[in-house]
Parts: sequence; C-alpha cells; structure tokens
Amino acid sequence: MGSWGLSISHTERYQWANAPATPGKDAGQWAFFGAPVGIQHVVLSALQLGVDPNTGDTPGLTTDSMQWGSVKANLFPPGWLTPVVSFPLLQGTPFITAEYHWAQPYIESSVGFLTLTFVGAVVTNSTYKYRTTLRDNTVWVIYVTPDDPDYKVNKFDLHPSGANITGTSLFNGVIQVAKIPTPGSVPNTYENQTVPEAIYDASAGTYPVGINITGSVNNKEGSYTLSWTKKGVESQPLLMYALPHHVASMSYESQTGLTALQLRTTTKGVATAVTGDSWTLKEDNLPIDMGFAPWTPSQGNIKTLSNVAVQAINHAGAAELKQNITAQADSGSAYYDGKALAKFAALIYTLHEISGNKTLALTGLQQLLQPEFARHINGQQIWPFWYESAWGGIVSSASYRTGQPLEDFGNTYYNDHHFHYGYFVYAAAVIAYLDPTWLANSTNTAWVNMLIRDYANSDLHDPSFPFSRNFDFYHGHSWAAGLFDSGDGKNQESSSEDTMASYALKMWGHVTNDVAMEARGNLMLAIQARSLNSYFLYSEENEILPKEFIGNKAAGILFENKIDHTTYFGANVEFIQGIHMIPIMPFSSYIRTPEFVGEEWGAYFSKDAYIENVQGGWKGLLMANFATWNSRAAREAYGFFGDEGFDMGYLDGGASRTWYLAWAAAMAGGMVYD
Repeated sequence: MGSWGLSISHTERYQWANAPATPGKDAGQWAFFGAPVGIQHVVLSALQLGVDPNTGDTPGLTTDSMQWGSVKANLFPPGWLTPVVSFPLLQGTPFITAEYHWAQPYIESSVGFLTLTFVGAVVTNSTYKYRTTLRDNTVWVIYVTPDDPDYKVNKFDLHPSGANITGTSLFNGVIQVAKIPTPGSVPNTYENQTVPEAIYDASAGTYPVGINITGSVNNKEGSYTLSWTKKGVESQPLLMYALPHHVASMSYESQTGLTALQLRTTTKGVATAVTGDSWTLKEDNLPIDMGFAPWTPSQGNIKTLSNVAVQAINHAGAAELKQNITAQADSGSAYYDGKALAKFAALIYTLHEISGNKTLALTGLQQLLQPEFARHINGQQIWPFWYESAWGGIVSSASYRTGQPLEDFGNTYYNDHHFHYGYFVYAAAVIAYLDPTWLANSTNTAWVNMLIRDYANSDLHDPSFPFSRNFDFYHGHSWAAGLFDSGDGKNQESSSEDTMASYALKMWGHVTNDVAMEARGNLMLAIQARSLNSYFLYSEENEILPKEFIGNKAAGILFENKIDHTTYFGANVEFIQGIHMIPIMPFSSYIRTPEFVGEEWGAYFSKDAYIENVQGGWKGLLMANFATWNSRAAREAYGFFGDEGFDMGYLDGGASRTWYLAWAAAMAGGMVYD
C-alpha cells in the first residue's frame, strides 16, 4: 500500500477470532472474540498524497469541526497548507465520505479489486455509481458526486493488477463508499440482492457533517433526539445505522424510517439502516423516585427495617466511624479517595435516615466526612487535582509528579474520570442532603460542579470543558479509555461504575434543586439500563451478541472491536463478574434484574461452593449482589453480614458493613429477625 489515505474495513463473523472457554473462568463457550485489524478493504486517497522524493517529507493530517459525535480529518501533500481530501467522520454513518479538493482520486485495497462496474446515475446529473467486487468476494459500492456540472462520467479506471482505482485529475467533489451485506451475514436474507443497493442509492450523495442532541423528561417518561446536519445532495434523505438499543427504543415516527438494510457490527450486534435526518428515542421507566436508600423497582425506597436490623446497623456504624478516614480517603489515588468518601457517605446516611441514629450520624458527618471532603476541595490531598488546558479537564497531578502515565489508573491522561469523580459527586450529594447549609458555601458547589463539567458536561459551548466527555449518547454508555492508543478502539470495563456516575449526577441535581441535571441523570440511567443489558450483561434471552459468548453473563472488557472476558487486574471469576457489580447502590437493582442476578449466580458462584473460597472485599460485594436476587438470598446475605464473627476483610475500600446490612435487610423486605 503506497498511498496515504483513510482505510475502510468491515469484517464478517466468519473472519472473527475467538478463544475457547477456560474451565472455571468462563461459563460461555468463548472466552474472547474480536475482529481482525489491519485489513484495508478500501483506502480513499489521492495521487498527490505521497512522500516528497526530494525532501522525504510525508503528507500532513489535521482535524477540525470537532463536536461531541463528529470530527473532520484533513489530508494534505507535503509542504501544502490546504487539504486535498477531507473526511467528515460520524458514528453510525453507512457511507464513508471523502470531500476532494482539486485532487486526483486514488482508491486502493490490500485485499485487491476483482471487478469495477460503472452502473450509472442514481441522482440525475448529480451522483454516479460504481460497483466493485473485491478478491474476498465482498461487494462494495462507490458513489461519485462531482461539483462540476460538465463532469465526464465513467472516468474511474481499475488497474490491471486490481491494486487500485484511479479517477480523473483535478477532481472536485465527493466520493462515498459503502459495503453491501454479505448474504447470510445478517437476519434479513434479501430474496433480491438488489434491495441493499437500492436503499443506499436512495440516500447517495448526501452525508452528515455534524450531530446534535436534545432531550426532555416528563415524570417517568423521557426521550432524546439525535439529529444530523447534512451536506451534499439536499434532495436525498439521510441514511444512518441504528444499533439494537436504538431500534428497541425508537419512537413510532422514527420507526417509519427503518429499512431492510442491515450490517453486522463486532460488539454491538446487527445495525439497521434508518432513513431520516433525526431519530427520537424513548424511555418510559425512568427511576425518578430512586433516592439514597436501598431501592427496588417494585418497592421503591426502603427505609423501614426490623428492630433487629436497626440494632445491628447502629452497632456496625458506631464501630466503623472509629476508623481512620484520612488513611482511606487520602491514599494517593483519586479513585480510592472517592471510594472511601462514598463509603463513609453511605454509612452516615444509613445511620441518619434508616437506623435513626442522627446524633452519631451528624458527628460522623461533621468530624469525618466534611473535613476530609474539604481536604480535596482545598487541594491538600497527596495528589491535588489540576486543570489541564489542552484537553480541557480536571486531572490528578500524579503523573506530572511521578512521570508515570498509568499512575492512579491513568487519571492524568483522562482514563476512568467518570469512575473516579462519580464517587466524589455522590459523597457531596449525601453531605448536602444531610447538611443543606454546606451548599451555602459557593466554593463547595462550584468544586463539585467542576467535576461534573469534566465527565458529564451538558453545555455544548463551555469554553473550558467538552460536552459529555465520558457518556456516549450514540452507544448508550460511557467509555473509560483516555489518551492512550488502542488497536481495538475505545473500551470500558466497569459498567456498574458507569451507572454510579450517572446516579451521582442525578442525586447532586436533586439536592441542589437543579431540575435539568436530575432529569438528565434519570434519563441516562434509563438509557444505560437498556444498553448495558444489551452489550455488557447477558441474560439467557440476549440475542444481540454471539450465543457462544453470552453464557459468560458479563462482558469483562468491552472494546469497540472485541470483547474479552477478563479484567485488567486479573482473571478470577469474582474480578470479572464483580467489576460489573461494584458498587452496590440503589441503582443496582434497576440495572441488574433479579432474573439476571440469579442466572449469573447459578453460572458461577453456586457451583462447587465457589463463593466459600472467595477472599477479600470481593466476597462482600458478591454477597451484597446476591441479596438483590430474591428475599431468600437477601436473608442469607443478611446473615453473612450480621454474623458476630464477620471478617471486616470481606469489605472493599468503597463498602461498609453498615450499608451492606441495610441493603440486605431491605432486599429481604426489611423484616429480618436474627
């Protein structure tokens, strides 16, 4: 491959790699699956984009028009200041579009072109179509929309070797490439294979260059609309690919644009092409009544527990408030600091609101939690937060001081910000709930809002922070990866800490009377409940991902190009499954249904007494999750946490025995007696 251009690749399932299950680790048939990288089916380039033979200089790359869901990439020859090819790139676009500026199109393929056929005009005197078959027998369509009304058609030639296709010199206009689904690769079988091409033809010549999002909430019903700005042939309707969770939540009006055209993605099932310049997606079960207390969709907030449970909670709380909070919340890690603050916040809330020990709770609030939170606001922790101006965000100063990019899980390089800061925002919400005067200090409010602007900013025009850094409104969940290269694209490991970040946003909006923020948090949780149960958590009914993988029950690490049933820190079952449980909070029963919890428990933890051999904080996490299955499981979990000989080593750094006792008792209906 001698050109510099944009490589386009799409692989079918038969090309994917997979690894067989490891007994005792994977309950599914596969431990891993993913698409190969490096296959350059089609490369859009220009003859001007080559290395300067005299200087050795290479072509340049710039980007502009960056928005939350779109960017334009520009390529220019060595020494030039203006691009000869520009690529507007958006999620879900069925056409890869190249805007040529007085350049000679040069299209290559590492697979090789077998045939090139000029089909003719699909838009009269405007857009012209070619069909090409590659040497792997995949079929692609190429649409040419010249700016010159006197353009001479059929001017693209296939090299005899099949290595490249060359267009006319000084071409000014648009070239679009799309793949025809391979027969048998998607549920729609297409009795007539011209159907997919006809759908592409009907939208060829137009393309998206930007995306916008609006939303609204009315009681338990919410909706959000994705709308696109388009260029090109204005008379042609826009065509975009929708993921399964989009199709499942699409409004009736948007459903009218659904077509028969489908294309398989690697980790998000089969995408369906939809005609229209916008989609409206609806969620009708927002958790608007979810508060700080244990909560289930059927019972709501549960604050009333038996006297026995209340006594156990008070006893545990009094003991845990004697712990050294500074040793836990000034650890040299934004992640562990946040977890510790959230732990004490949930503990203090439980004492105040559920067991009724307000004096003890307020003592803990004023003498422990508020001073430790103030340490972080004042920048007095081991690694203070700094504002980083290049990418616009709040980062740990750790990597600046140590020189290690992965210090504190890569926070300085923008890894995991929603995981880290969600815990802080939740802790702040509890503080403000129990002591509303805390909000009177504008520094407190501004500092928490600063963290929210970093990971969940709602202002498209904020000059200091990007819009929605972590949560991806197209995919329906967040991405955790920061400024690190990855051959398999963006990734996320902990789907539960993703929802913790949205829950924290909701609760901070609630205590600060920010109605829009609370509504946004509720809507994001509803979107996550749908998307996570499509792509991260697999019930027996899941038909989106390969049947060979869904037996694993949880993703492990989901990338854009692969899913690997493991974690970054080990391959123990409790690690892999537990990272999608942590932390157990009111939202847990909203995301993780009782049916799913039971299936997962049966697949892993009830076999060969596995749970008996789990050590450390993972054991407490698993038992708290077990409580969400049914009342019998909850009573068993309560007995575990309430045992007089309970080992405090079974609690991880973000959990308290106090909260787990309240959680298990609440899941048991509140009526536990021993």
